[in-house]
Amino acid sequence: MVIQKEKKSCGQVVEEWKEFVWNPRTHQFMGRTGTSWAFILLFYLVFYGFLTAMFTLTMWVMLQTVSDHTPKYQDRLATPGLMIRPKTENLDVIVNVSDTESWDQHVQKLNKFLEPYNDSIQAQKNDVCRPGRYYEQPDNGVLNYPKRACQFNRTQLGNCSGIGDPTHYGYSTGQPCVFIKMNRVINFYAGANQSMNVTCAGKRPHQHRNKGKLIAEDGRDEDAENLGNFVMFPANGNIDLMYFPYYGKKFHVNYTQPLVAVKFLNVTPNVEVNVECRINAANIATDDERDKFAGRVAFKLRINKT
Repeated sequence: MVIQKEKKSCGQVVEEWKEFVWNPRTHQFMGRTGTSWAFILLFYLVFYGFLTAMFTLTMWVMLQTVSDHTPKYQDRLATPGLMIRPKTENLDVIVNVSDTESWDQHVQKLNKFLEPYNDSIQAQKNDVCRPGRYYEQPDNGVLNYPKRACQFNRTQLGNCSGIGDPTHYGYSTGQPCVFIKMNRVINFYAGANQSMNVTCAGKRPHQHRNKGKLIAEDGRDEDAENLGNFVMFPANGNIDLMYFPYYGKKFHVNYTQPLVAVKFLNVTPNVEVNVECRINAANIATDDERDKFAGRVAFKLRINKT
């Protein structure tokens, strides 16, 4: 025999809900007395307070092992990479000589980038250092802060300095300047106490088609032919030891890293040229195929002329 449950009216449901929220006979709020609610709130207050204190203590202990000036782990930066300026998307430097807007953006970026290298600013903030040796500044038990930096004057960039240059770093005449800089690695003694320099060359070998397929030809470098001649500033792309080691952003507050400027004199117009620049240093490997940016940088250069 099935007993049908009595269906409650809407008013009964509302009254039961009101009684659940506050029962005037038992003085219960949502099924619990004030004492019960007080014990529950006290438990969670103590519980979450303990978790907060434990987290705070853990973070404090960890921060005691971390230096404000030097990363604790920087093994992934053992080999510095190279980068170019002007900084462009996909590392493509494309110039249309007859279109001012195509290269004016590069000129504006270079003006801003090279401003800290002005001779007057360097003379005011940085030291004249002895070339050919590292500029070490040990703490010797006492925090030596801030570290001094060596001058790298904008005039060292010669025809790529942009000072009084009506050609706008050569972009308006189809002889553009591209600047190479080494990424900073804290406490890295680049060169292993030996001279070092940057070299650039065409990257892609000459190719021809054989039955519809591109075949590389030995002994000919297509990009080198299209790249033409170029000059480097400072001479031979030299990077002096005196700009190392780098002690970090907080220590080396006025540090301006050394640059190498490459001025391309007669790039074949209307052709995309693949360029690769490498740093030649005793302790910087540039042949690791697993890391194509270690000690080198590749970019595309195209000079459009109508």
